[in-house]
Amino acid sequence: QVQLVESGGGLVEAGGSLRLSCATSGLITSSYAVAWFRLAPGKEREFVAVIRRTASYTNYRDYADSVNGRFLISRDAAKNTVYLQMNSLKPEDTAVYYCAARYGTVSVVATEYSYWGQGTQVTVSS
Repeated sequence: QVQLVESGGGLVEAGGSLRLSCATSGLITSSYAVAWFRLAPGKEREFVAVIRRTASYTNYRDYADSVNGRFLISRDAAKNTVYLQMNSLKPEDTAVYYCAARYGTVSVVATEYSYWGQGTQVTVSS
């Protein structure tokens, strides 16, 4: 049974940093694309970042334009955990952040992900 459990959310001032964790079980992260999405009040679920191990054993990463250069996604294969380091946070980053996994190639489309965590709240004050 696949499970994804997010942690690390909280309240931070603008300009601050947070690191979110997505602990996975029941899947081998090297065979799955693992992504972060976020959902803010009154908005649609938004792609944030995705990571996937490549055939050459490097990590492919992709980011939404709104977070590129501020957020970094990484994975610890030994711990089956994916991280989202969020720096230079802005009030508009306030949302519930979800990690999601799909077998195979990466995608930025939420509906193409089969497995989801319960979400963790990130609030950035101005």
